[in-house]
This record gives sequence, structure tokens and C-alpha cells, in this order.
Amino acid sequence: MVSVTSVPTTAEGQPQQPERESTTESSDSAAREPVKVKVSRLRWVIVLLFSSYSLCNAFQWIQYGAVNNVFMHFYGVSAFSIDWLSMSYMVTYIPLLFPVAYILEKYGLRTVALLGSVLNCVGAWVKVGSLKPNLFAVTVLGQFICAVAQVFILGMPSRIAAVWFSEREVSTACSLAVFGNQVGIALGFLIPPILVPNIQDREELAYHISIMFYIIGAVASFLVILVIFIFREKPKYPPSHAQYLSYSMETQKSAYFESIGRLMKNQNFVLLLISYGLNVGAFYALSTLLNRMVIFHYPGEEVNAGRIGLTIIITGMVGAMISGIWLDKTKTYKQTTVVVYFMALVGMVVFTATLGLGYLWVVFLTAGTLGFFMTGYLPLGFEFAVELTYPESEGMSSGLLNVFAQIFGIIFTISEGQIIDHFGTLAGNIFLCAFLALGTLLTMFIKADLRRQNANVSANNKIPEEQPHQDKDRNQSLDEHL
Repeated sequence: MVSVTSVPTTAEGQPQQPERESTTESSDSAAREPVKVKVSRLRWVIVLLFSSYSLCNAFQWIQYGAVNNVFMHFYGVSAFSIDWLSMSYMVTYIPLLFPVAYILEKYGLRTVALLGSVLNCVGAWVKVGSLKPNLFAVTVLGQFICAVAQVFILGMPSRIAAVWFSEREVSTACSLAVFGNQVGIALGFLIPPILVPNIQDREELAYHISIMFYIIGAVASFLVILVIFIFREKPKYPPSHAQYLSYSMETQKSAYFESIGRLMKNQNFVLLLISYGLNVGAFYALSTLLNRMVIFHYPGEEVNAGRIGLTIIITGMVGAMISGIWLDKTKTYKQTTVVVYFMALVGMVVFTATLGLGYLWVVFLTAGTLGFFMTGYLPLGFEFAVELTYPESEGMSSGLLNVFAQIFGIIFTISEGQIIDHFGTLAGNIFLCAFLALGTLLTMFIKADLRRQNANVSANNKIPEEQPHQDKDRNQSLDEHL
């Protein structure tokens, strides 16, 4: 670990600006040039643009599962084959994480953003060529390309937040970046049941599917154009002292695989890897199999199954935003994570107990409660990981979290699908409850080693913020002291 207290700093009284601004000196004793720390107004555009193409990619993940039975009929394949269209996102992520993380470290945010948005667009248009019942292989290819695009997207939120936002906004920004992905899943639950009705005529069904595919292709194309002309690598000035220190240490960082080794030796991070994987893996399984669960108890309710999924995601987005704002104000990472994780377990237990009661309004209520905490946990995991692993790459820590989420997601989706087929939805959801209980226990053992916060506190102690019109003698005394 490189020490962050050895970086020399200076303070100068500056007129107050609308944006937070301070200065610190370069560690190069020869140059001794002051380096400005300031947030960019473009930061909100960047996070919104990222959220938009993340939304488009997430929609394509769940668009088949939301109307599982309809696509089974259209292509003449099994439910397991349609489930695999969603699981392809999970399977693809695992072997491609490390190459993509290397590209992120080597070529930066803009290159990864371009690759992710372009691949997402290509996959969407390939699906347009799969509008006949005998072309299931083509839709598999299109989904695979979108799955590859996802690898360039999932690990980005914490990196974008760190590179573009101040320490007082970083958790909120990470929540906003995750927000787009969740909106995409929400729309993926809502729109397909509306655009693709459960009808027997395959020619008419192909027409309805084509509308959905063409809309997504057009949206993905528009977003590629925006990324090309708007997305930037990083702001002119570092937005926080921790980010400036991270820039100054880039040349001192060890090799790529040594960084992975250090992360895997960090016991607190390993505990978070497992607990995060259990929670998000359970969410992936629930999202993939939700249509089957609802139809099992409420036949013919495909549209309401999509609306229940939408409810889970919308309440989860609210939970994610509240969690992000709360973290920025309190920095209580462990306490917040434990509480949210435990409440996700409680929500899953209640959802499991009420799914088969025969009242759809009860399912909507319990699913919404579950979503608020289970989906709201996603940005908490990202931000807690960055705190535990600073100054290691945010992309690497987020990527490893997602690998574990994909691994558990595959295991849980296949296992719960088989349990539902043989023993029913109650047994399948009890299976998920057991692992969420394990994840809650593991989270309690994580030590809150907030390294990024400590770096910011250290830097801020060296650079006290001056008020306008301060006394010159005080400035001179402060300069002499520093």
C-alpha cells in the first residue's frame, strides 16, 4: 500500500466558487506546481449517458424471461432454453472480466464506453434477423453479443463515480450509474408483455416481436452516436483529493495480476465478494424465474408478472438512491450494508410466504418491499468495495464483485429452476432464503476499513478550506506552517 500522507500540499485563499475547488501541490519537488481539485459540470451528463446505454443493455437481458412462455411457443424450445438466454449474460461475464478489466486499465473509460455501447447496438440489430421460428440460433447469437457488451458496462459505476465526482457526491453518483441498469430491467419486465401478447399465430407474433426488436435497435444506435460525441475519459481536474492521490500513484501501482492478488488477500473484501455474490445472485435468479413463478400460481397473468417485476425494480431504484444519499451524508458503510442485507432477507421470507396465497395485490406489496432492499443493496456493495480496496482500481473491485454475482446467479437460477419444476415455488424460494441468511451473517464479519475516506480526511486535514476575504496574516501564517 502506497502511503498517502507523503504528498505535499499548500493552501491559498480563493474567492468562493459555485463548484467546490481547492489546490494541492504536485509531489514533484522540482516542479512544485499547484494542482487544482475541482468537480466538472459535465459529470452529470456523463453519468446520465452511461446510465442510458446501461439501461438499453439491461432491457435486453430480461426481455425474453419477462414473456418466457411466449418465446417458448414462438421458437418451439423449452423453458430452460429461454432461461439460458438470460443466463448467457452471467456465463459470458466470468471469462471476459479480466480481459475487459485490463482494457479499462490500459485504454481507459472512453474506450470501454465505446466498446460497450457499440456491442450492445450490434447485438440488438442481430436479433432483428431472428424473426422466424426456425431462427432461434440467430437470437442466441444476438443475445451473446449483448452479453459481451454487458461485461463492458457492469463494472463501470464505481469507476465513473470516482473519476468524475467529489467525495461528497461519489455514493450518490454510483447509485445513479446503477440506476440506469435497474430502469432497464424494470422496462424489460413492463414492455415485452405489452408489445408481445400471448397469441398462437406465429406470423402475427413475429410482427409484435419485430416492433420490440426494432425499437431497441434504434435506441441503441442513437446512444452509440451520443457516446462517440459526448463521453470523455476524465475531467480536466481531479474531483477529489483521493482521486488526485490515485492519479499521482498510477505510475507506482504494481502489475495487473499483482493487483488481483492483493485484492484476493484482503479478507474484508473476500467476505464482501461472497456476500455480494449471494445477494445479487439471488436477485438474478428471482428476475429470471419470476414469470414462471407467477404463472405457476396465477395462470394467464403474464402482464401482471411483468408488472410485479417492474414493482421490484422501481422500489429497488428508490432504495438505491436513498442508500447512496445516506452514505454520502453519513459514511456508515458497514452499518447500512448490514441493515439493508438483513431487510432483503426479511423481504424474501415474506415474499416466499405470500406468493401462493391467491391474492395478486399481496404479491405486489411483498415484491415491492423485497425489491426496495434487495435491489437497493447493489450500489452499497460497489461503494463498500471501493472503500475497502482503495487505491486499487475501482474497475477491478467492481468486476470481481460482478464475477461472484454471475457465478452465484448461474448456480441459483439453474438450481431454483429445477426445484420449482420438481417441488414447487415454495421450496425454490426457501432455497434462496437460506443463502441470503448466510450472506447476512458474512456481512456482519466485515471490518469497516474505509481506506478511501481515510485518504480524503488526511488530504483535507492538510488542505483546510479557506473562506473568502480572510486576513492576509492568517494566510501567511498558514503557508509557513505548511
